[in-house]
Amino acid sequence: MKKTTFAVIVGNRAFFPDALAKQGRKDILDLLGKYGFNSVALSMQQTKYGAVETYDDAKKCAELFAQNSGKIDGIIVTLPNFGDEKGVADTIKLSGLDVPILIHAEPDTQGKMSSADRRDSFCGKISVCNNLRQAGIPFTLTASHTVEAASAEFKQDLDEFASVCRILKGLRNVRFGAVGARPNAFNTVRFSEKILELSGISVQTIDLSEILGMVARLADNDRAVKGKLNAIQKYISTESIPADCLLKMAKFGCVIDRWVKENDLAGTAVQCWTSLEEFFGVVPCTLMSMMSESLLPSACEVDITGLLAMYILQLASGTPSALLDWNNNYAAEPDKCVLFHCSNLPRSFFKTAKMDYQEIIAGAVGKDSTYGTVVGRIAPNKATFCRTTTDDDSGVIAAYVGQGEFTNDKLDTFGGYGVMKIQNLQDLMQYVCRMGFEHHVAVNLCQKADAITEALGNYLAWDVYRHE
Repeated sequence: MKKTTFAVIVGNRAFFPDALAKQGRKDILDLLGKYGFNSVALSMQQTKYGAVETYDDAKKCAELFAQNSGKIDGIIVTLPNFGDEKGVADTIKLSGLDVPILIHAEPDTQGKMSSADRRDSFCGKISVCNNLRQAGIPFTLTASHTVEAASAEFKQDLDEFASVCRILKGLRNVRFGAVGARPNAFNTVRFSEKILELSGISVQTIDLSEILGMVARLADNDRAVKGKLNAIQKYISTESIPADCLLKMAKFGCVIDRWVKENDLAGTAVQCWTSLEEFFGVVPCTLMSMMSESLLPSACEVDITGLLAMYILQLASGTPSALLDWNNNYAAEPDKCVLFHCSNLPRSFFKTAKMDYQEIIAGAVGKDSTYGTVVGRIAPNKATFCRTTTDDDSGVIAAYVGQGEFTNDKLDTFGGYGVMKIQNLQDLMQYVCRMGFEHHVAVNLCQKADAITEALGNYLAWDVYRHE
């Protein structure tokens, strides 16, 4: 994952100890380097202690940020003392940056409250936030109003903020691919391309017949086909799978890979049910699993807004996402349910996995036409779930997000599955049904619900429900 780069504004103000700004600048830059982040900040020579106090300081800092705008993912405002709220606001406005902003204030220490060492950043933070609010500039707060930069708590604040920055940057002008038409029976995965486009999310489409036409032109001994076949066999156990089915998968995968690369796509949603099985003779599940595992998420049934949720989770965590069905109750336990798919889950979700056939579709088209699923149980783990949808009535993107955990509760079934425990699950299901959300939900093995809520709600102004 590419390093996150923060632009750093060190606040300073006349009448408050300059030495605190000098030390605060050193502390924050040292910590960012220690935690693996890059930084852009004024040097000690450009302004007094490399801090921002005057309008002239703000202009110098803004120019530096503008020169590095292509690599800056977020802004950190650190207040070692009260800071100059106008200087901070002017820097951000003049820089032209449109990135998330974290406001940090260093706490005072009991016993160090004289005029020589008192910070007053507790108060200064309120003034900075007031000025940004007046300017219509959204910002992010640390969990505590003041927090030591060297603390574990602030490291958590930084990790969460980095996730917010990755989400916002990753969604800027993102391109998704829709392979085939929405299956006629799945009205639930309808979406509005126009509403997505208003948020900078575009959808590139291709007919399934075009994909299968390109597949038909590939020779069995094509170098790319042989390479893809080898990759499939290395990825998952294929012992019981007929050779001709594996070859079909390899060809299909080659064509999809090429189309994704040519169109600079961040993820795909693929028509499956039941056209591919009836007219091509395999399911695309393993290929989709491989894409998701390699951080090119792939969703079933042309569920583009499900794909969007997968991608958001991936941006937040830097790890693969899956798309599952809210599928079954679990016994009589109100806070547990079964999440299931046929499946195309990333390999990293499972305890163990193998390739097999799709048992549900096999009843309609025959077992021999449904090889290619990734079958196994999801390993116990903490998880974040998310769903996005286009609300055509209000013309906005809506979402819900929350956290739970996959358990080790006994369950014998097929496909890709797991038991998830979610606090107040019944309230969540009431919300999902009343708001008309889809039956698919994206899941990632992380704890990033707060960062996702902050990114989508505060910065993008989407309609977000944070489940607790």
